[in-house]
Amino acid sequence: MTRVCGTLLLASLGAGAFAQGYPSQPVKILLPYAAGGVADITARVLAQKLSGSLGQQVIIDNRPSAGQIVATEAAMRAEPDGYTLLWLNQGHAVSTSLFKSLPYDPVRDFAPISTVGFFGLALLVNSESPYRSVKDLIAAAKASPGKFNVGTTSIGGTQFIAAELFKSMAGLEFQTVPFKATPGIITAVKGNDLHAMVEILAPVIPHIKSGSLRALGVTFDHRFAGLPDVPTIAEAGVPGYEASAWNGVAAPAKAPKAVIERLNREIHAAVAAPEVKQRLQELGVDARASSPEAMRELLVSETAKWKTVVERAKIEKQ
Repeated sequence: MTRVCGTLLLASLGAGAFAQGYPSQPVKILLPYAAGGVADITARVLAQKLSGSLGQQVIIDNRPSAGQIVATEAAMRAEPDGYTLLWLNQGHAVSTSLFKSLPYDPVRDFAPISTVGFFGLALLVNSESPYRSVKDLIAAAKASPGKFNVGTTSIGGTQFIAAELFKSMAGLEFQTVPFKATPGIITAVKGNDLHAMVEILAPVIPHIKSGSLRALGVTFDHRFAGLPDVPTIAEAGVPGYEASAWNGVAAPAKAPKAVIERLNREIHAAVAAPEVKQRLQELGVDARASSPEAMRELLVSETAKWKTVVERAKIEKQ
């Protein structure tokens, strides 16, 4: 018994010493997206702030792939020492329903550290559209079931499933039309080839502010500070609707608790910094940190939520 207690004490002291000296080398965050997008820019804003507070460089390693599999599997297989982290996000909650099998379990194989930001989407129409509110659009779509079309990016993406959730909760029948890229959707809406579109805020904010697109509602559960006059879709006619995407940081499952706690504190401080909040708001991101427990609960609840949407939309598994 004495020997067991001594072993446990030594292990505890070893973990504590490790945490006190952490980090003693650069920290890498594996990002499952290409450079230049909202997730990448958000991660780099955070990494720059963390590099200063941790006293070691925080490197963003872009490893884009279908379903985010490449970066996620690499993070799962990394040493659980806090030096290889994962940019865990809403896409992981969706992927479990889009793929027949994955080489990991996002809930079981990772230790959440903190969320970083939530980025909403918007339901938009041409500025000359007769639809001036969400209720106007719903009424028109119900009057012509199956004849309405709403543009989004690729099938299974955040925008696509947000449109499908809107369709389901509003009791509508319309065609969700997937495009390869955002510019094509914007062109189609402005050319009246689409009745509406659903897109993340970052690429459409300039069009909203210039008056070339009209935002009928945002998908947050609260109004977005960068567009305070635009209502949420929930308050504008679809009670309970919410479809924010989110980003966070996680470590391999067996990472030391002391390291998780240290990183959580540093992420909280970074996200609360005025210059970080301002930069992320410009991207359409609501900067918001969390506890590890809250992030795990978010991942679990989002996985269940989007599973229902994917099944209802009859999206074929890959």
